[in-house]
Amino acid sequence: MLRPFATKLAATSRVPLRQAIAFQRQVHSSATRLQSNDETPVSPPASEEAKKTLPQKASHIVRSILHGSEQVRQETKYTLSKVLARGKYVHELATHSVKPGCMEEYKAVVGELYPLIVRNLSPGAKLVGSWETDIGELDTAVHIWEYKGYPALSAAYLTYRSDPEYQRLHRKMLSLLRSRKSQIMLEFQFWPTHPPASKGGLYELRSYMLKSGTLLEWEQNWRIGVECRKHHEVPMGAWFSQLGDLNQVHHLWQYPDLQVRKEVRESAWSENGWPETVLNTVPLIQKMSSRIMLPMSFSSLK
Repeated sequence: MLRPFATKLAATSRVPLRQAIAFQRQVHSSATRLQSNDETPVSPPASEEAKKTLPQKASHIVRSILHGSEQVRQETKYTLSKVLARGKYVHELATHSVKPGCMEEYKAVVGELYPLIVRNLSPGAKLVGSWETDIGELDTAVHIWEYKGYPALSAAYLTYRSDPEYQRLHRKMLSLLRSRKSQIMLEFQFWPTHPPASKGGLYELRSYMLKSGTLLEWEQNWRIGVECRKHHEVPMGAWFSQLGDLNQVHHLWQYPDLQVRKEVRESAWSENGWPETVLNTVPLIQKMSSRIMLPMSFSSLK
């Protein structure tokens, strides 16, 4: 009987029952052919593959169906970051949860601290942007930094720890926070970070927690999807995480207002390729969120 095993497979692997039944039928058919081959007199095996027993061959088939080729998995393991990233910069996403009622004081402090970093402390660092969340997780500030590679990131951290003025302003900033989080990211090769600009309006940061092992598939689909969206808006940046929360992707967009955002997103559905991008990427997502943000006065993107 195929169905009992397929039902168990669907429950444990979280694939649809119909797909699980199809998997088992393929395994059953392949195993039958393997059994037939095993019963046919052949010359002594010339490779390790030929030495595998029937259960080992069947197990290999199941793994290939559910998880893909071992060779492809190994190649992806060693080349994913090189394939997907521009390789020129390292980015840091810093998220600060500010104590209620303290946002204005917080913005005044970081308005001193962050320009100090850019001007005097870290020539290898650039502030991409600083924003206050307007819709989403409130009382939250978001900052995106750009470094000229990991050496510049490490050098900046060392400088921060030893500079007295940085330490003074940093302690003052910390007194206004409930919590903070840092994430190191790389930008997608096909979606470079937008240079400094004063566009006005609002920014949207969309964050996606992907299922493990799906980043390459996400990139391949969004490489098409972003070209569709470019006909209606200018993408501001896209990154995938390397340190901190993993399997995460962030997209940054800019709009004059919420009404234009609505119209732009609706018009994208008329583009060839956009519906397919959505259809192909939604199954890859574990969790997603969106925040509408307003730029701070010293932000490079505002």
